Amino acid sequence: TADIVSAYVSNNPVPVASLPDLIQSVNSSLSKIGQPAEPEKVTLTPAVNPKRSVFPDYIICLEDGKKFKSLKRHLNVHYGLTPDEYRVKWGLKSDYPMVAPNYAAQRSALAKSSG
Repeated sequence: TADIVSAYVSNNPVPVASLPDLIQSVNSSLSKIGQPAEPEKVTLTPAVNPKRSVFPDYIICLEDGKKFKSLKRHLNVHYGLTPDEYRVKWGLKSDYPMVAPNYAAQRSALAKSSG
């Protein structure tokens, strides 16, 4: 603290009466340096409203706003997220679909017909 204050005073005109305030200011600034800063709270904003992201033929990804029949692979490849992590991140219910309803019905019918 003393070195910083003396360097400042040698290069800047400082009234004698304000020296204690300067020392106090430098000391408090230096004491804050060692303390970890509070992490900034990141507010997530989805690409679309989650309530309007599921359609019969596609689901819109909340990360990037793109349309998909199935989100699982896209989320894993591009964002490293599992379906459960995605649901937690965006505050979605545990039954939020990862596959478009019509596509799921089509796959189900295909599976039933093939035995």
